Amino acid sequence: MAARRRSQKQKLVDFITFPVRALTLFHEDRYGLSCLATERFDYVARRVQGYCLDIGCGPGNRFVRDFLDGNGVGLDVYPYEGLTDSNIVPDFLSLPFPDATFDTVTFIANLNHAPRSQRDAELQEAFRVLKPGGNIIITMGNFLAEILVHKLVALYDRVFVTALDIDGQRGMNVEEDYYLRPREIRQRLRRAGFIKISREFFLTQWCLNSLFIGWKPHQSESRAL
Repeated sequence: MAARRRSQKQKLVDFITFPVRALTLFHEDRYGLSCLATERFDYVARRVQGYCLDIGCGPGNRFVRDFLDGNGVGLDVYPYEGLTDSNIVPDFLSLPFPDATFDTVTFIANLNHAPRSQRDAELQEAFRVLKPGGNIIITMGNFLAEILVHKLVALYDRVFVTALDIDGQRGMNVEEDYYLRPREIRQRLRRAGFIKISREFFLTQWCLNSLFIGWKPHQSESRAL
């Protein structure tokens, strides 16, 4: 299956209809519109360099399966629907891979769900399994949008007896947060050893979501630091 990419026409339609898509909460593309997850995956996939580790892959390992043509590994700590034993790990503090295995590591809309006391260690482990010159990609929504969406989804599930809130399926840990501020993300990336940290906004989500990219230095860059 070819990796899914949105056309320029689709991006324009998604931009215009963003408020409708955000409030209707559908988790799959429909009515000729992209769901919010598809947008995130599309933006991130365009920045993936090669063999990818998707940390916190969620139901169905969808990012690696549908957007990277299977060129990677998806891991999660919760046995969501569509995952196999090979996708499940007890935590992200000791990844089952040798040093310098991956070209890209992604945390798509989930670093805030890593326990606060473990975030630095998880990023350091991501740094370890990246090849020199590899990149890490983290997506995070605007703080107000993240809180409103979480509350809206939880309310929708209660009223209509649905299960749209995948965070609610496993429960929120006391050390989890609804969002992380950009400053914290940058600081934690620097502490883990990443350099050249940049931020890109999702235009089709009216800049209420964005991704952060950090790079693992090459040996020559490491000596210069």
